[in-house]
Amino acid sequence: MGEVTPPLDFHSEGMPAPSAQGSAPLLERTRSKSSGGVKLDKFNFMTTTINDAIGWARKFSIFQYPFVTACCGMEYMATACAHYDVDRFGAGFPRFSPRQSDVLFVVGTISHKLAPVLKKVYEQMCEPKWVVAFGVCTCTGGFYDNYATLMGIDTIIPVDVYIPGCPPRPENVLDGLMKLQEKIQNQKQEI
Repeated sequence: MGEVTPPLDFHSEGMPAPSAQGSAPLLERTRSKSSGGVKLDKFNFMTTTINDAIGWARKFSIFQYPFVTACCGMEYMATACAHYDVDRFGAGFPRFSPRQSDVLFVVGTISHKLAPVLKKVYEQMCEPKWVVAFGVCTCTGGFYDNYATLMGIDTIIPVDVYIPGCPPRPENVLDGLMKLQEKIQNQKQEI
């Protein structure tokens, strides 16, 4: 089978023995394998701040609400498939309730008639919340230059990341998602 590793020896190399009260000081441990394995001869720990730890956790736990209205929805669905796999970014589990999501993906053309619905969905989301404008029609109104189309959703709700394209390629969507993750990681986390 394999070589049996001996248990860790806390008293080797001149280290102090545990005190009589039973509380031993934190000691260095040494474990090595003769076959070129890893030798741990220092403490294995990392330090961080609460702000960074919460940012890292939020960055990889994105619950998105897809507000899909037009043809960009096909590219949105293609991004979620196995070839591109947004789940490896922590965003693969969409929520279809605004109260359970923290990222609003607005995908497609928004008309003036639909704008109050979008604003209500945004207001129902809990803080912290972020918005991604997906596609040129969502960002600027696209090629619809008429009275019925909203010329960009940033006129009614704040937008954090713009993903341009008609429709945007899945690679652009992943790039936008990574930019959103970077923004989430770097912002001040409220506890």
